[in-house]
Amino acid sequence: MAAVSLAVSIIIMDATVVNVILPVLIQDLSLNAAEAEWANSVYALVFAALLITVGRMGDLFGRRKLLLVGISVFVAASLIAAAAPSGAVLLAGRLLQGVGGAMILPSTLSTVNAMFTGRERGIAFAIWGSTIGGMAAVGPLVGGWLATDFSWHWAFLINVPIGILIVIGTVLWVPETRDPHAERGVDAAGITLSIVGLAALVFSLIEGQRYGWWHTDIAPTVGNWTWEYTMSPVPFTFAIGVLSIVAFVVVERRRAATGRPVLLDLGLLRIRSLRYGAVAALIVALSEFGMLFALPLYLQGVLGYTALNTGLLVLWLAIGTFLISGGTAQLARRMSGRSIVRIGLLLEVIAVAGLALSISGTASAWVLGAWLFLYGVGVGLATAQLTNVIMIDVPVAESGQASGFQSTVRQLGAALGVAVLGTVLVTTLASATMSNLEKVEGLTPQAQEELVAVVKGSAGAAIPSLSQMPGAGDAVQTAAEDAMVTAARVTTFGAAGALLVGLLATVGLPARNEHDDVEPTTPADVPAAD
Repeated sequence: MAAVSLAVSIIIMDATVVNVILPVLIQDLSLNAAEAEWANSVYALVFAALLITVGRMGDLFGRRKLLLVGISVFVAASLIAAAAPSGAVLLAGRLLQGVGGAMILPSTLSTVNAMFTGRERGIAFAIWGSTIGGMAAVGPLVGGWLATDFSWHWAFLINVPIGILIVIGTVLWVPETRDPHAERGVDAAGITLSIVGLAALVFSLIEGQRYGWWHTDIAPTVGNWTWEYTMSPVPFTFAIGVLSIVAFVVVERRRAATGRPVLLDLGLLRIRSLRYGAVAALIVALSEFGMLFALPLYLQGVLGYTALNTGLLVLWLAIGTFLISGGTAQLARRMSGRSIVRIGLLLEVIAVAGLALSISGTASAWVLGAWLFLYGVGVGLATAQLTNVIMIDVPVAESGQASGFQSTVRQLGAALGVAVLGTVLVTTLASATMSNLEKVEGLTPQAQEELVAVVKGSAGAAIPSLSQMPGAGDAVQTAAEDAMVTAARVTTFGAAGALLVGLLATVGLPARNEHDDVEPTTPADVPAAD
């Protein structure tokens, strides 16, 4: 379990470490707002697009093998990201990290599902889920410390020694498991449609604020090819995404009806706990990663925090998660998983709403930390038990597909969180900055537009140095800081609203206690021959 938890830690920590070092990356690599969002989203997007596919591969060829390959790819990608001299190379490294992460996560979850039964499985899921929640907060601390005292490059290089430890632990202590009843074959159409659909949807959400939702003043270019129309490409890419997802559902149903192998058995969605739990998991991830994208930009752009100070503040989230996680298993013996999830989500809603109300130009670190601590308690309660509730009725033989599906939903939520709430942040920031600059005396309309472009293009990272620009001054910087406060507050309220929807989605979760003492009635995984 230690090796599996460490494997989960490395990918979750890396998914969040970029948040806190993002302002540094924007300045050092000259990233624009869209590239800054992609630095987060390309990881989650590739992760989400491949999870179901590689989860199936683990069922067929062995989960430990897939885990070892995933760690190797992840370490290699970390080296590329660490050596990145430009935004393009950084995005390439993050993309490859997503490939490795997509191999790691379902391997760990389906391994836990296969290795443990009964009450031990519930405890194992509690450890697995709490690790996710805790590492989501530890990542910013580690990244902030490395970026402040060393260099942002070390935020990626640290994955190398950790990856080596995971390989050693996996080889020594993690048994090989696979599904002996899994149908062999490749669902090429399903793989293609799922990847195209998810990629097109997330691309549309991220690039909409840059290229326009309907008309565009910026001509997108790919190599030597240039978009020559005044209409934005975003409606087309969004339509491609929607149609691809619809086609994916149709293709998967037809393949299943004719007995051919499918990428995702849509029949799994008949399992009520999986269906409603997945909706809740998507929304929880959307709100968490969207909020953690906006918070460091506000802390460093308005309050003047360093990357390390940002990580220390977000550490309160981890403290709350770890303190409650120890008692989650005991709590699970006294009440249903659904009740624990609901309590956790309710605490998250209250905490994020309180955080939004506390955001200001002079916000106290103690107040912000208190709300993050309460949020961490909610994460510790909800995340672990939500995983257990989602997987509890899934036959062990189909755990690879189910774990891949629920992990895909979480990663899709993470990508959508950065895309949707990131768009809310940047759009609100631009609008509020223009509104505030119109009140500053002596600024021409052209100067206002140029300043808005700088603030929007950097997602607020340029605010601390704004007063040093020609023609600007303290009044301009104050106007931009006030705009960032407004944008961060609106974005955080959006995260709270999303969490409220997630809480409502738990109405469909089973009310009974999980069958901790019931063994699976379907064929169980068997240890694979070495």
